[in-house]
Amino acid sequence: MIPHVNGQIWKQAWVNKAVIGALAGGIGVLLVGLLSWQLPYGSQFELEEGEVAPHDVVAPRQIAYESQVLTERARERAAQNVADQYDNPDARVRRQQVDRAREVLEFIQIVRNDEFATPELQTDYLLAITDLALTPELVLQILTLSPDEWNAVVEEVPAALDRAMREEIRENTLSLVRRRVPAMIIASLDEEAAVVVAELVRGMMRPNSLYNQARTEELREKARSDVPIQMVTLERNEVIVRAGDIATADHVEALTQIGLIQADWSWWVLVRAALFTLALLAAVGGALQRMRPQTTSSVREFALLTVMVVIWLMAAKFMLVPHDWLPYLYPLAALGMLAAVLLDFRVSLIVTVGFSMVAYYLSRNNLPLLPYLAVGSVLGALILGRAERLMAFLWAGVAVAASNLIVIAAFRAPFADMAPDRLLQLHLIALLNGGLSASIAMIGYLILGNVFGITTSLHLTELSRPTHPLLRHLLLKASGTYHHTIVVSNMAERAAAAIGADAFLARVGAYYHDIGKTVRPYFFTENITDGSSPHDKLDPLTSAQIIISHVTDGLDLARKYRLPARIQDLISEHHGRSLVKYFYIQAQQQAGPGEIVNEEDFRYPGPSPRSKETAILLLADTCEAAIRAMRPGTREELEALVNRLIDERVAEGELNDCNLTFRELQTIKEIFLHILQGVHHPRIQYPEPVARSQQAEAQPIAGTGEAEKPASGESAGKEPRVPVPGSMEEPAGI
Repeated sequence: MIPHVNGQIWKQAWVNKAVIGALAGGIGVLLVGLLSWQLPYGSQFELEEGEVAPHDVVAPRQIAYESQVLTERARERAAQNVADQYDNPDARVRRQQVDRAREVLEFIQIVRNDEFATPELQTDYLLAITDLALTPELVLQILTLSPDEWNAVVEEVPAALDRAMREEIRENTLSLVRRRVPAMIIASLDEEAAVVVAELVRGMMRPNSLYNQARTEELREKARSDVPIQMVTLERNEVIVRAGDIATADHVEALTQIGLIQADWSWWVLVRAALFTLALLAAVGGALQRMRPQTTSSVREFALLTVMVVIWLMAAKFMLVPHDWLPYLYPLAALGMLAAVLLDFRVSLIVTVGFSMVAYYLSRNNLPLLPYLAVGSVLGALILGRAERLMAFLWAGVAVAASNLIVIAAFRAPFADMAPDRLLQLHLIALLNGGLSASIAMIGYLILGNVFGITTSLHLTELSRPTHPLLRHLLLKASGTYHHTIVVSNMAERAAAAIGADAFLARVGAYYHDIGKTVRPYFFTENITDGSSPHDKLDPLTSAQIIISHVTDGLDLARKYRLPARIQDLISEHHGRSLVKYFYIQAQQQAGPGEIVNEEDFRYPGPSPRSKETAILLLADTCEAAIRAMRPGTREELEALVNRLIDERVAEGELNDCNLTFRELQTIKEIFLHILQGVHHPRIQYPEPVARSQQAEAQPIAGTGEAEKPASGESAGKEPRVPVPGSMEEPAGI
């Protein structure tokens, strides 16, 4: 079984590496494409279609060139001049409609002659003729015609329809031909019959000349090909575009042809972009692997990072362009804040540095832009912190805006070379950048956190409230366990903060790590109030399974109440793969000759802790329960017990899958000792009050001190300790 599990783990690890490698490769390809898909820099003049020309531009020399713009425009006009082509009138359509008209008239004749049908039913029958679209008024008029009038209608409708459809009828001329129908009806019909004939003929008319798209396109393409290439000649000093004019495609083409706009593209652009991307990804990937390997090994985290990187790269392509103010609106600070709150501040720093290099590459030597974006991003991430309140985003936005203004002043003061309106515009953009970054960060925090299942601080804040249904349920059904979790949460939070782990996550996770005990609360020592244990009536294996099941029961409750994945990890890993020794030893003692007790039946399902927060919770849970059971009388005993418990977990390999160091373990021990000494310190046992009548008899002779001696076999100031068998080994057990 173990080799199979190890094989599955090994296979999953390789799948994760393949997915992460594919994501990283996708980022590289996208970055190369974005960096190389641009006009080569170093042009003498930047002007695009639709922009306002900043000054007059004249031709430096005479030049004649083939104008693609004018040629395409002339070809398009020639193609539009070709009328739509239609097929010749199809006589089959006319004959089909005439035959159809006779069938409809026969049906109407049957309905009119039906003596058993009511007028309402006759009307419904006629309205059901879908290709005529008869109105109730026309149906009533048809039904009220006399037999002679109806016979005249029957004779005239096919004839009039035949006459009307002998001319060409197109889809766009059908309504015009229908308006001429009354003129095609014989004059001998009375007025009511003529109206009926006209309406029936109109309903039966159909286009007999269809649009021929293939021929139309063929003729238009021929018209295009017949247009010669248009030539343009520019004389020396001829004005191409005047200041204030809106640049057209003709202007841009002319500037390109005379070399004022360089439009040539070479493969070196792609080579430079590929080399820059390779160096940047190597640096960023190496920094992530060294500073936070969890991001490069977790598919979920790396996918989240990939989504953010792709979005901000696309925005960089369209915002970091040669423009007066648009690059200064680029919200890199939002990316830094999102990476800090959803992943880690170290990831935020790495991503910020990487994107600053991309911004410098795209903006081409715009030096002030580099500190403008980088400093604001780092400062915003620092101010935002873990975003435990929404107001933190507001203050982060204010910090980004202030940072932007300071950097602008540092590079532009005393602003002598800037017009007042340009100066005001730049400062407004700097302030807007702070607000935009904070808004994007807050929206992304709420959306991406939910999409990728990231346990955010706001979510943890909601879970930490005592009014949460699970915590209230724990307090009401297992009050002893509830108070145990309070102490464990304090220990886990203090220890996590001391070693740089997520203290808030450790604290909230400790609140919920034992919620599975609410299913069978009285099978756990801390919830037994009458001194009798239900395990006395059970065999060791059953008792062990009940104790172990509080982990799976807790996971079931966590899924039911939709607790985050990180909290579920804390529930499933807070015992690791440890052995329920008390019942295991008891089972061995009760086993008959030759009977083998399976150790796996007495182990928690695991897995072992895979993060610092879970490892801290495991150690805090172990130490608190053992200290509460053993009640060491001195600090030395307390320290020895804590050291032994933690060393045992290390020796058993329970901490092999987390990245705790021995230095951090020592810090955790010191934090635990400080908290446990304050919570489980020895208390003075007060003596029973003595009556005054007995006090005089017990008054000793002055100076003898006999009354001050403690009773034989007692130690003054200490309460008797009642050891719980095996409870040190089963801190959360019976």
